[in-house]
Amino acid sequence: MKTSRDPRHQDRIKAMQEIYAWSFNNLIELENLKAKETIQNLEKIDKLISDSAPAFPLETINKVDLAILRLAAYELVIEQKTPVKVIVDEAVELGKEFGSESSASFINGALGKLIEDQKL
Repeated sequence: MKTSRDPRHQDRIKAMQEIYAWSFNNLIELENLKAKETIQNLEKIDKLISDSAPAFPLETINKVDLAILRLAAYELVIEQKTPVKVIVDEAVELGKEFGSESSASFINGALGKLIEDQKL
């Protein structure tokens, strides 16, 4: 059973926070491996997000939500080590914990479309 102290959950929080910080200052040194690999694959990841939420240009998406979506897209399409349902659940939980009131539903919808488009 997942808890807030689960090391995988804590790792996702750190990765999301580094991706978020990087979005303001792309010169910072990333320490988290998932954050580093997400940023290294940013062009592909951002294209996936843009295609999943075409009504929301990347520059208009809340930066917290965007960091969560980038991490989840990395895990879903590039890393592919974790079950899809776990990734979506974690992303929605991060949205509830760190995002706005509408973050969880926006993240869930965007990831649902990404999963459908990628046939995951």
